[in-house]
Amino acid sequence: METLRIVFMGTPEFAVATLDALVSNGHIVVGVITAPDKPAGRGRSLQESAVKMYAIKQNLKVLQPTNLKSESFLNELRTLKANLQIVVAFRMLPRAVWSMPEYGTFNLHASLLPNYRGAAPINWAIINGETVTGVTTFFIDDKIDTGAIILQRETTIAPEDTAGILHDKLMKLGADLVLKTLSQIQKKALKTTHQQETLTLQLAPKLEKETCRINWELSTVDVYNHIRGLSPHPTAWTLWSYEEETILLKIYSSKIELAEHNLKSGTVIVDKKEVKVAVKDGFIVPIELQIQGKRKMLTHEMLNGIKKDKIGDML
Repeated sequence: METLRIVFMGTPEFAVATLDALVSNGHIVVGVITAPDKPAGRGRSLQESAVKMYAIKQNLKVLQPTNLKSESFLNELRTLKANLQIVVAFRMLPRAVWSMPEYGTFNLHASLLPNYRGAAPINWAIINGETVTGVTTFFIDDKIDTGAIILQRETTIAPEDTAGILHDKLMKLGADLVLKTLSQIQKKALKTTHQQETLTLQLAPKLEKETCRINWELSTVDVYNHIRGLSPHPTAWTLWSYEEETILLKIYSSKIELAEHNLKSGTVIVDKKEVKVAVKDGFIVPIELQIQGKRKMLTHEMLNGIKKDKIGDML
């Protein structure tokens, strides 16, 4: 069986599960490439990536290049003498990096490619109301998420799944898929499939702030999916008109109430200890939310501190 010397590339918590699977199963990880430390929090102290923190605990060599094309980084990468590179939630690699090892560089992506190529596949699958998604391993090429597919595994998306819940499902499923991919490479039993291009592909672009704004003109199901697809991060938001102020309000979870009404979309009404927001085929009932500058809270907690006769509307 082929001996693999692996360089692992990744940054967030999603990537840690795969790196841990490699270490726990005795694979030789000769180096870990992750993002440079970044200022975070009110004190702007430098924050290490989740992958770096794990790698240091495992006494793995860590590199944090700012420029993946620099000769100094490429030379250091060559000295690791890796024959395979694995990428999980990192950044686009230049050809000089991904073509370096003998067995190439493969990526773990949190969707069933070719659908949901891009930076936010987990969020967009839920926002778009998908009921099935999965993970894919594929060889990296010059474009983003277009390389030859190695393996895929499916999983269902439950109606109540948030992006956070699905993230954790795919994180574990992906780590297992990477191990299966390595097994094929070691046994020289690898078979790949070229991605099929169609006009109906769903994409998963980076989530911008305006993308996360709730459109109250949509249906109950579409607004509900939008909220859970952005929870817990980066979170769906709306502007709330209250007491002649406009306040940014984040909504982390909600439920649907189907009903006929003649209210304008975005109209807010209070029913017992609930807040309801009118949409075209019923109401969205926020469960957990956060007023700008305050802590996250349940709706009934928020109602204790506001004037219910001046609750206003969503914008």
